[in-house]
Amino acid sequence: MMKPTDSCFSGYHVCFTFLQVIALASTSQNLMVTTPTGHLVARVGGQAELSCQVSPPRSVESMEVRWLRSDNYKLVYQYRGGHHGVNGEAAPEYANRTVFVKEAIGKGKVALRIHNITISDDGPYQCLFNDSGFSDVVSMNLSVAAFGLKTQIHVESSANDEPSVGCFTEGWFPQPRMEWRDSQGEVVPYSSLSYFQDEDRFFRIKMTLLLRNQSQKSITCCVLNPLTGEEKQTNLILPSKYSVMRG
Repeated sequence: MMKPTDSCFSGYHVCFTFLQVIALASTSQNLMVTTPTGHLVARVGGQAELSCQVSPPRSVESMEVRWLRSDNYKLVYQYRGGHHGVNGEAAPEYANRTVFVKEAIGKGKVALRIHNITISDDGPYQCLFNDSGFSDVVSMNLSVAAFGLKTQIHVESSANDEPSVGCFTEGWFPQPRMEWRDSQGEVVPYSSLSYFQDEDRFFRIKMTLLLRNQSQKSITCCVLNPLTGEEKQTNLILPSKYSVMRG
């Protein structure tokens, strides 16, 4: 009489386990990875937080989570089911600069905080979740900005001995926009513009403007960071015999 009972119970256990697997697979199929901010802007020397989460909300403590650079597929950080990133698993340029933020991991939300931002951190990233029966990825972009600290403006001589005014600035990223403005705030077309990047990828730019003899006027060199909208203005009062050469 015991064998039929054992057989029945065994069948029930197998059936119950099978239904659990189906339910888990169904839940995994409905999950997707999202990010609250697809585009971030961070300053050089500051920090950035690359956030991502699964939806609908559920604990991801047992999952694998990876952050990668999309452009070169370098591993930035890896979390594996309760075991944080291990030395050697991330690209060396991110060593000791990342913090795994997991306060809301029970709700499917995690983030990677990158400290001491450099220009090399600028670019696309991916956040990847991986679990048995589930894998999804979301992309995000980090734009790095640097506001130049040094701007100089002065009267100089051009190659053919024509007087001109030059504006030199450095320490910007990305390439800033530059323009001359007269004492009324009107834009004056520059005579020449040259720029290059140093070994750390900061932009150095020089803009010049030809002058001519006339009454005294002021000229302003304006430099704008296109990412942050921040502008730096440097003004120069021209000697009385000079004015702006237009067109």
